[in-house]
Parts: sequence; structure tokens; C-alpha cells
Amino acid sequence: MAATESDDQRTTGTAAADAASPAATENDRATSRGRSDASTLAMLPFALAALAPAAKAATLPDDRADAMYHRYEGGGVTVDGPSLLVRKKLGDNFSVAANYYVDMVSSASIDVVTQASPYKEERRQMSLAVDAIRGKTQYTVAYVNSTENDYQANTASFDLSQTMFGDLTTVSLGFSRAWDEVEKRGDPSFKEPVDRWSYRFGVSQILTSRLMMGLSLETITDEGYLHNPYRSARYLDPDVAAGFAWEPEVYPNTHNSTAVTLDGDYYVWYRAAVHGMYRYYTDSWGVSGNTFRIGYTHPIGERWILEADYRWYDQTGADFYSDLFPRENSQNFVGRDKELSTFQSQMFTFGVTWRLPPLKWGGLDRTTVNVFYDHALYDYADFRNILKGGPPGEEPLYKMSADVLRVFFSAWF
Repeated sequence: MAATESDDQRTTGTAAADAASPAATENDRATSRGRSDASTLAMLPFALAALAPAAKAATLPDDRADAMYHRYEGGGVTVDGPSLLVRKKLGDNFSVAANYYVDMVSSASIDVVTQASPYKEERRQMSLAVDAIRGKTQYTVAYVNSTENDYQANTASFDLSQTMFGDLTTVSLGFSRAWDEVEKRGDPSFKEPVDRWSYRFGVSQILTSRLMMGLSLETITDEGYLHNPYRSARYLDPDVAAGFAWEPEVYPNTHNSTAVTLDGDYYVWYRAAVHGMYRYYTDSWGVSGNTFRIGYTHPIGERWILEADYRWYDQTGADFYSDLFPRENSQNFVGRDKELSTFQSQMFTFGVTWRLPPLKWGGLDRTTVNVFYDHALYDYADFRNILKGGPPGEEPLYKMSADVLRVFFSAWF
């Protein structure tokens, strides 16, 4: 009934698009990473594929290897690099997945060029996951380590899923614990901790032979140094020529967020499928967001799969956000990160998968070449482009677009 090669392939093909959606990165942009948050676009494709439990509980993922190249360009930021993912079963009840990921970030975004100097950096990420099944229960334990020159991140997670009622219902539970360290370029003595706890619960139900729906809930608690050591907020200052000056951002050191997601897949004629999703997000900083997504997957013959996806996101700004504060130290917490402002975004995704003719290489079951392209538009309602000039607080509102290209080769063995 499924239209794609495998559920894993869909995860690999769309995870970067999910990450590109602001709704998928509220937690990331609340942290103080020295790099641009835009680099999270390319961070997750294979990590998520490696760590996600199989789509059907108590069914181990197929033996598989993927090699990917991604490239992101938008808003003065360029991110590109390779990623490798390998899955392997160990007997009938265990499988192991390993992922190695590298991205090179070059940033001259509006935040950087107005407050600091353009920079380049490299991130290396490694992850390891183990799946185990017992009866109709599947267990997944995973660890992810990410290293860059000013941020060290570690995450450990545990997930459990159980099928019931004739395998028509799947219930899942999960927990993650992250411990990060924020550093600052040029200041070796600067080291600040960030701790994160995540709890998640989900239910998926096969309603008919064509319709499957799921409901999930996730809560996240962050504590520690949650702002960016390089970022500043601006305030009115009539004593300087520009009419405004800068002060360091200060965020609360706790952040609680909750997200509820409802999604569904409906299989139509000729093995095609329509996908829909709605996600509501809210947090203790006053941000609330809505994500709507609709997608279509269409196989052509036995070797081609075409995909199209549209996604809309909107959010309210944080309570302590302002593009321009009335004076210095006007309140306890101040922030001018545009990702905490009021804004809307749209994303258009197009993808094609080609199943290659049988290869003569030993041990290979099947192989595919996959190409995905995303185009995103961001429209900020209260973040102004000071590079355009104008009286403070009256500059043009900021807009930007971004393009993501992902090309990867998949092999089952």
C-alpha cells in the first residue's frame, strides 16, 4: 500500500525539510549556538533516519547504507557537507545504525554583518542507535555527539513502541537527555552549560485500508545559558549618529515548550499517497506557532517516485523580543533574535527518487538515487532590515529566501 521504497527513505528524504521549518527548530533557536540556526536545515536528515524507530513497531529496519551531499543557501548563510548512514541487523532481534555528518558553515547573515564579522566554521556530528524487538515491542537507544569550535552537544535518548489491537494501533513513548556546553570564539575562558529534557508520547492508528492517522505530544525543558554570546539587542540612543546603540542579549535561563502534532496519510489510486500535518507549539517565553503541511507522493512504474510538499508556518514573538528597545537596560530580559519575532514562512519541496536497475555488486538488494529541492520564504513582521537605512524603528521589514539541495544514494543489502 505504501507508495515509497520504505518508511526510512521517506524519513531521510524529508527530515531536512522538517528541520528547515521554524516549527521544527524552536528549541534549537532558543539555545545559544554560535553558528547560524540556518545550519540546522542540513543537520538532521541522516541523524533522524538513524535514530527514528521503525515505522512499524516490532519490525527491525532493513540493512541499508546512505551517502548524501546537502547544500543550503539563504539569508547570507551557506551550509554544505556530506553525511553517511549505515544500518545493520544483528540476528533477528537487534539492529545498529551509525551516522557521520559534517557541515561547513559560512555566515554573513543580517545578524552577523550588523553586529559582528562574517565567519566560517565546521561541525562534525556522530550518532549511534540500537534497535531491539521483543514480541510486539520495539526499543531504541541512541546517542548523538556534535562538535564545533564554540559549541559541544551531547544527546542520549530512549524510545519504546508497542503495537496492539491486531497491529492496527501503535503507542510510543520516548525520553531524551541533552547536555551541551556553550563556548565563545576568542574567549577560551567562556564556558556555559545547557541542560535539556524531552518527553514524548504518540499514538498512530490504521483507520481504514487507505487511511492512517497519528497524534503526538512532546514537552521540552531547557535550563542554562540559552542565548547567543555573539548577539546583541539595539536600543534608542539619541547621542549617537545612528540613533541607536547595542547591548548584549539576556534571556531567561529556563525555557519550557510543548508541541502537539496531528498527521495523516491517505493512499489513493495507483499506490499514490496524500500526506497532511498540523502542529501547534507554545512555550514559556510567549511564542506560539502553527505549522500546516500537505504533500503528495506519486510512483511512476516500478522505478520512479515523485514527491511535492507545501508547508506554512506562523508564530507570535517572544515576550522579551523587540526590534528596538526604548532605552538601555529597559527590562530584565532583552532579545533581538529574528527567530523569536513574529513572522511567517512558506516552504515548497520537490523530490524525485529513481530505483536503479539491478546492479552486479555483491550483496546489494536494491539501490536508489534521490534528489530533493526546497525553497523557503520568510516574512518578518517586526524585525527590521537596518542595512536598508532609515530612521530607527522605521527601516524596511526584513524578508529572506533560502534554497536547499539534497542528493543522496541509498543501497539495501
